[in-house]
Order: sequence, then C-alpha cells, then structure tokens
Amino acid sequence: MTGTAEQMKGRAGRLARLMPSGPSTAARTPFVLLVVLLLAGGLISLLLLNSALNEGSFRLSELERETTELTDEQQALQRDVDSYSEPDALERRARELGMVPGGSPAFLNPDGTVSGVPERATAAPSPTAVPEPEASTAGPSSASPSGSASPASAASTPASSATITPSPSTSPSTSPGR
Repeated sequence: MTGTAEQMKGRAGRLARLMPSGPSTAARTPFVLLVVLLLAGGLISLLLLNSALNEGSFRLSELERETTELTDEQQALQRDVDSYSEPDALERRARELGMVPGGSPAFLNPDGTVSGVPERATAAPSPTAVPEPEASTAGPSSASPSGSASPASAASTPASSATITPSPSTSPSTSPGR
C-alpha cells in the first residue's frame, strides 16, 4: 500500500502545485465588487424612482387645487350669467337703454296681407327714481326737526314703481345644459 500512498502523494503534490496555496482572495474580489455595485445601483434607482413619484404626487395635488379653484370660478361666473338673464334684470337694463315694451304685434302673411293691428310702442313711466336735488342747495328748511326728509322731497319720489311682469309664456328656459 505504500506504493499507492506514494502515488497519491505524488499526484496530490502535483495538483497542489497547480493550485495556489493560501487563501484565494483574488477570485472573490470581482464577485464582491459586482454584488456591491448591483446593490448600490438598485438603491440609487429606488431613490430616483421615489423622488419621481413624490414629484408626481406634488404636481397632482397642485392640479387638483387648481381644478377646484377653476370650478369655483366657473360656478361664480355661471351665477352671474344667470342673474343677468333673469327677467327683472333684463327689464331694468332695457329701460336703462331707453327701450319700452312693444304693443300688440302685427304679422305679414305670405300673400302680403297684414294680420293683427299694428300699434306704436309708447314709453310707460320710468320706474327709476327721480334724482333729488343736492343737500347743499336744500338748506336747513327742507329737513324736518326729526331728521327725516321734508314732505316736499317725499312727494317728488314715486310712491310705487311701475314694473312690467313677463307673461308665463315668455319665461326663460332652464335647460340643464346652461
């Protein structure tokens, strides 16, 4: 058996000479560097992804706030349009422009005849208040002792305002698209 043991020693000796003796740090260094680089790259990419998501979240909240503000503004503008479209407001603005309610209409038929009796529109008394004289020209005799206006100035203001109410057939439509 001594021959086989010597052969093994000889074979093991030759193999031992081929392999470096001692700890092999040279083979582990590239692997460790690769693992460290992969971990560092992963952490950096996660940091960049998190930053991008946070930026998107801030932008989203800013856009939602802006949308809310614009919706409020749109609703306020719609209320203004609706208030200007009310019959009372339209009548008041028409009177301010000097317009008067029309009389009964007359229509021309296709054959050239007139149906209805045409009437000229006449101006009704204005419902707006007559401007009062300035207080500096009125003097102390125009005010009563209680501090209220004198009977002469109270008589110059109209007691009731003449308004024209629209007939139910001329009321504005309230479609949901407005």
